[in-house]
Formats: sequence, structure tokens, C-alpha cells
Amino acid sequence: MSDHEPDFWEEMEQKVEEELELPPMFKVLLHNDDYTTMEFVVEILQQVFHKNAAEATRIMLLVHKTGFGVCGVFSEDIAETKVEIVRHLAKKSGFPLMCTMEEA
Repeated sequence: MSDHEPDFWEEMEQKVEEELELPPMFKVLLHNDDYTTMEFVVEILQQVFHKNAAEATRIMLLVHKTGFGVCGVFSEDIAETKVEIVRHLAKKSGFPLMCTMEEA
């Protein structure tokens, strides 16, 4: 082994770290409406976003008071999946709950 190997590996590690990029992240949002019950929103937050009762209630109240609330931040594929699950569950339950995503 050569004395130059540690320098080579350090240089390679640095190049790899510089080239690696984290995937873009997306916020999943719930939007307030006049028909979806607060209980249903809490249920969605617990089932789909794995929030405990206190956190789900806090987010639900934020949605109710400000018009929207962030449910979580995820990679694009996971965010898209969660949005579709919420839309499906809301439609199945007869609620117009709107769920969207935007780049974080």
C-alpha cells in the first residue's frame, strides 16, 4: 500500500459527498372546509399520518382556524401516496376534505 492512499480516499469521499443530493421534500397539507367534521380530520391525521391524539387535535385546530395545516414533510412519492389516500378516504366517507402537497 502506498502512502498516497489515504489522500485518495479522502478526496473520493469528498467528491461523493458533494455529488450526493437529498431528494426534494414535499409538505402535505389539509385544507379547511365547511362540511368535513373535526373528528374525521383527527381520524385521518392519526390513521394516515400516524399522529397521536394530541398532535392530531392540534393540527386539526390549526386547519380549522387558519384554513390549512401541515400534516408532515415527505419525499415526493410518499407525499403523493398520502394525498391520494386522504382523498380516497374522504370521498368514501362523503367529505370534501381537500389534501394537497407543495415543495417544502
